Amino acid sequence: MRNVIVGAFVSLDGVMQAPGGPQEDPTGGFHYGGWVMPLIDEVFGEEVDRLFNQPFDLLLGRKTYEIFAAHWPYAEGGPDDGVAKAFNSTTKYVATRKGLELTWTGSVALRDAALDVARLKRENGPALVTQGSTGLIRTLLASDLVDEIRMFIFPVVLGGGKKLFDDGARAAAFKLASHRVSPNGIVMAQYVRDGAVKTEDYAMDPPTPAEVARREKMQREG
Repeated sequence: MRNVIVGAFVSLDGVMQAPGGPQEDPTGGFHYGGWVMPLIDEVFGEEVDRLFNQPFDLLLGRKTYEIFAAHWPYAEGGPDDGVAKAFNSTTKYVATRKGLELTWTGSVALRDAALDVARLKRENGPALVTQGSTGLIRTLLASDLVDEIRMFIFPVVLGGGKKLFDDGARAAAFKLASHRVSPNGIVMAQYVRDGAVKTEDYAMDPPTPAEVARREKMQREG
């Protein structure tokens, strides 16, 4: 079995859009591209290395694939040489329903993301790690295909943009496996699946007359 690991750079309000630069993804009038860059520090780099030092294949949406394919094949020998070599040498699974030209060596198209990723999970092989790809991540969450979430939470509020979660995510419990805070305030947390969501009831038993009236009012109001 292969695990699906969501690797996500997010703002405090959950935005993932265009962390790397102003021209990365300005769609929807997003004006804050590059919001990650001023906050990167050594501890952040160590945690990114920890994510990609394990055997992995990349799992990407179409737009993120296009961004990566225009950058990483040309980045070897630069400041991110290690990541570039890892990304260039591994398999890239790309969720796309369109006739996208897969120019990056080692790329494989997935025509039905949910079905194809479920099939890949049943195979033997390295972890499947997402980067960016909010649309793909939402599909994986809705289909209960995510085993782990590595969140890199940056101390900024962006006010709008493409977000990690929406209302379509399947309810699921996660537990904190590790965490770290960088000098620049980046909170890095590793969450792994922990079964179903558990609930308890804080209300009095039996409920007070005021509580009974409140519940009846909520039912009337819908």
